[in-house]
Amino acid sequence: MVEKYGDGAWFVELAPLSDPELVPQAVASLLGVRETPGRELTDTLTDHLRPRTLLLVLDNCEHLVDASASLAEALLRSCPKLRVLATSRQALGVEGEALFVVPPLSLPDPRRLPVVDGLHDYEAAGLFVERARAVGPRFEVTERNATAVAQICHRLDGMPLAIELAAARTRTLSVEQISSRLDDAFSLLSGRGRPAVAHQGTLRATMDWSYGLLSKQEGVLFRRLSVFAGGFALEAAEGTCAGEGIEWEDVLDLLASLVEKSLVMVDEREGETRYRLLETVRQFALERLVDGGEAEVTRRRHAAYFLALAEEARPKLRAEPQVEWLQRLEKENGNLRGALSWALSADDIATAARLGWALYMFWWIRNRQPEGRRWAEPVFLRRNELLPWLRIRAIVVFGAMVYGHGDYGFLERLSGELVQISRGVGGDALAEANAHLGYGIVALHRGDFEAAREHQEEALPLFREVGEDGLAAQTHAFFGMALLREGDHESARRRFEDGLALARSIGDRMSIIIAHFNLAQLALADGDYDAAARGFAEGIAPSEEMGDRGNVAHILEALGMVAGARGDDLRAARLLGTSEALISTIGLRGHPYYRPDRALYERIEAGARTTAGEAAFEAAKEEGRAMSPERAIEYALGTEEPAAHPPGGATTAASSPLSERETEVLRLAADGLTDAQAARKLYVSPRTVGRHLHSAYRKLGVGSRAAATREAIERGLI
Repeated sequence: MVEKYGDGAWFVELAPLSDPELVPQAVASLLGVRETPGRELTDTLTDHLRPRTLLLVLDNCEHLVDASASLAEALLRSCPKLRVLATSRQALGVEGEALFVVPPLSLPDPRRLPVVDGLHDYEAAGLFVERARAVGPRFEVTERNATAVAQICHRLDGMPLAIELAAARTRTLSVEQISSRLDDAFSLLSGRGRPAVAHQGTLRATMDWSYGLLSKQEGVLFRRLSVFAGGFALEAAEGTCAGEGIEWEDVLDLLASLVEKSLVMVDEREGETRYRLLETVRQFALERLVDGGEAEVTRRRHAAYFLALAEEARPKLRAEPQVEWLQRLEKENGNLRGALSWALSADDIATAARLGWALYMFWWIRNRQPEGRRWAEPVFLRRNELLPWLRIRAIVVFGAMVYGHGDYGFLERLSGELVQISRGVGGDALAEANAHLGYGIVALHRGDFEAAREHQEEALPLFREVGEDGLAAQTHAFFGMALLREGDHESARRRFEDGLALARSIGDRMSIIIAHFNLAQLALADGDYDAAARGFAEGIAPSEEMGDRGNVAHILEALGMVAGARGDDLRAARLLGTSEALISTIGLRGHPYYRPDRALYERIEAGARTTAGEAAFEAAKEEGRAMSPERAIEYALGTEEPAAHPPGGATTAASSPLSERETEVLRLAADGLTDAQAARKLYVSPRTVGRHLHSAYRKLGVGSRAAATREAIERGLI
């Protein structure tokens, strides 16, 4: 900046100072200004700087904030051509101050790495490579170590000092070894050089420096915040950290102070404010929490807070606010895992069981059954230590997490155990409902359709009795599958429609999707391919809203079957490929309610494979496997061609170019409902309503809501 300021740019290092009185002296010494006896040094500095065009850099002000602020304010008030650039972990609070929060360096994603040469485009990776070459000029990023470089940058949150210290370790450790040792970052990242500023010698020294500047209450809150993982809301901080030295009403001000001191980061998205500690900062705070003997009580409060949140969420995961609560639990997933981990390590099996019961539908919808099983299994193995009501729930959760792995004998034994517990307590409707559901699924798998129907019929009123309407809606689906497998299509249709009506009445998107899927299966079996395609496609948008890629994968497979039945063999192969890739990525196995007639699928696939030729079919499948999920969905939905209009401009419902949901959306638009109002009525998000509207615009060849509704009315579509 020297050339931009006629009288220069001057750098004042304040870190070595401890006495606030020395701040004006440090500036004066640098500028060559001598003290005048009997006169304030600040006044002498003001006289010297008043006519000058000059940049004054005050570096590391955080431990001398008041003195730095007083000096800057006094000089700026009287020196119109002076500019001050201050670096500090908190703002000076001077009038006219413009804040620039220095963000962490940009990071590569270890899960989606660019080509090796592209790593240098990310600031964090570029700094690591630059510093690694400073200690070993032959250092190179290769295909072998690129992932480890990205992981190091991510684990260190893009913090320049931490990255520099990690890179210095390449003198004695491989990049992979450094990455594997970052759980103990403060031990690993101890500098060996001679830094110009002593407190920047090691990561621990830097953190000790910042921590030492906190007030007593700030230090208490800082330590307690270390129990949060993945960020937190203000309410969570208040619920977890208040008490023993911190009043509930003081948490906000203390948290704001930690934000100002750059120890807590703030993220604002979609109108919501969340806070987080960078991981290396959190590790430091957690060490202090443990050393201070506060860890157990703080973790217990943390677990209690998130248990209450999870139990509040549970009934809403099968009701109208489903998407909102799934998203909320997703944001808090790190904290929910932390609560479960504490409960198991603290031998609090009851809390772990209650958390599992509250969260198992979240795990299910978000395709996290393997993770859910890892949490549920230790509780299940100790279920006899639980009270009967909680033992029932532990069995149901574990059964749900292992369902789909093909061990129907085990599922049958679990159902028997539920019956025994129910008898032991004089009858428990929840236990008996789940027992009948389990027995019915086993019977369906074994081909005993009469027994399957009997058990589902027993389960239905019991689920309604205990308020589990979402499970009742799914029981209708299993009931209908037994009828479908028996060949009674009309009775199956009635069951699927009953399940759909119940699901819609409570706003349970998951059961709505299943009902649409099964009705589409019926249409496919009956040869009504247009209806089948529309029915299957209905489930994609709500599945995406819920984050349920498992549903999407099965829908893509089903749409592949429709394509195969229509004779579009290569399209069928591509959609099968996308489905297989997505299921493999998620790590799921298929569930029976998605394949009520596996033989039909096998016949369609075999026919398409034969017609297309083995080589062409496999090549097309490989193309499908290479598609991203987003591209696969676009491909699956993008080729549905509008049917030809009958003579005279009239269009029958069967030949409508619009899907069932697009027709519903246009009807609501014609009634004057906004996107948000239509979304509430259809149990979807406003974004999904907008997507359906734009799809309808494309199919009708118009460009607005008014034009679309007018065109649809004129063509008899609504």
